[in-house]
Amino acid sequence: MRLPRIGGGNSEGPIDIEKTKAMVDAFFAAGGRYFDTAFIYEGSEEAARQALVERYPRGSYYLASKLNAAAWVTRSCEGARGELKTSLERTGAGYFDFYLLHDVKKSSLPFYDEYRIWDYVKEMKAQGLVKHWGFSFHDGPELLDEVLTKHPDTEFVQLQLNYSDWEDGTVRSRANYEVASKHDVPVVVMEPVKGGTLANPPKQVEDIFKAADPDASCASWAIRFAASLPQVMVVLSGMSSEGQMADNLSFMKDFKPLSEAEKEVIVKARSALLGIDRIGCTACHYCTPGCPVGMHIPEIFSVMNVYRTYGDLDLARHDYSWRPEGPLASECIQCGQCEEACPQHLPVISLLQEAASKLE
Repeated sequence: MRLPRIGGGNSEGPIDIEKTKAMVDAFFAAGGRYFDTAFIYEGSEEAARQALVERYPRGSYYLASKLNAAAWVTRSCEGARGELKTSLERTGAGYFDFYLLHDVKKSSLPFYDEYRIWDYVKEMKAQGLVKHWGFSFHDGPELLDEVLTKHPDTEFVQLQLNYSDWEDGTVRSRANYEVASKHDVPVVVMEPVKGGTLANPPKQVEDIFKAADPDASCASWAIRFAASLPQVMVVLSGMSSEGQMADNLSFMKDFKPLSEAEKEVIVKARSALLGIDRIGCTACHYCTPGCPVGMHIPEIFSVMNVYRTYGDLDLARHDYSWRPEGPLASECIQCGQCEEACPQHLPVISLLQEAASKLE
């Protein structure tokens, strides 16, 4: 999802296949085997074919992809069901080890029900095109409990779990994790580093971690927090550089769960974060494909968080002037598509209005 791109940084250039190959090789050498992509991750499935499928024996890794039935992706049963065929063609994988109903939440669930996607993935499993099926989830524990009760044969669920969102009133990571545990459903963790924000947290948070272990990266604390949870099957880290890969492998190759003392450090870091008012955007870009004016919303919010965290308006305005080309925040037409697509349930329209007032 956040593979390295030619041009580096936040470039929107093509995926850098050679760097991706090097990352895949390092991952394999350290014993990693699980790779995650999706129908809507532009270029990612093709990159998986070139960097992974065409270079390693098919039985030597696990490949996951996803079907998204939401209205902003497709508007028909045939379109939704056709995504699996397209994903298999893009990856050349022959089958998916793990296949997910993507971004299940209150607004998208009716489409999965109406199109009978739950039955469809089971049919595809019977045909051998899917080995295990589950769903990724972006809503509250009440709905998760309802879905798992209705579909008790769910083989795994993918949840946003990180120490920042553990007690968050919107994401409700802990409560969702507890529902999955109650149903004894294995958990795949997404956003363990919250879109990279926990790899480079505010200074007061970083200071807490460095005081506890000067040699450990901030990302290591975030990923180990998620990996230490008993119900967790695998943690997905959206690594976009060889340096990030090397850091992650340094502490995950021989993984050690958090000690009780380290858990207390996490509690202190979470408390420090709660004292900072930031926009909880993870830069997933779900909001951007359907935006009628083509606004780069996550990039604008990233700039706003520079201002909110560090209070440096000059720096924020400078960054705003160098953001990817596209409409200004003030050019939002307030259609609401972005708020419907946002898995973090952010009040995107009002936040864009705030950005326009501060940065323009």
